[in-house]
Amino acid sequence: MVHTPVHASWINQIEIFFSIVQRKVVQPNDFPDLTQVRDRLRAFEDRYNATAQPFQWKFTTSDLDDLLARLDRHTPADRQEESSVALAA
Repeated sequence: MVHTPVHASWINQIEIFFSIVQRKVVQPNDFPDLTQVRDRLRAFEDRYNATAQPFQWKFTTSDLDDLLARLDRHTPADRQEESSVALAA
């Protein structure tokens, strides 16, 4: 299992990567042929992989334990009771 930050899903990370590719590789969109697009994308990939560094997660296992404990305190019965109180008000 891989724990991503609680504020970003893996799909958000993919969208960020493709945003970078669009801004740094694809634009301006003035390629004479697909070969040049391919070559530019491969050059970007090589440079990106050579300079990329692992992300230092700040969400630790103790943070995960705290989050799970908070979630355990909120059972479905608690939520149903809160909904009933809100409807009665």
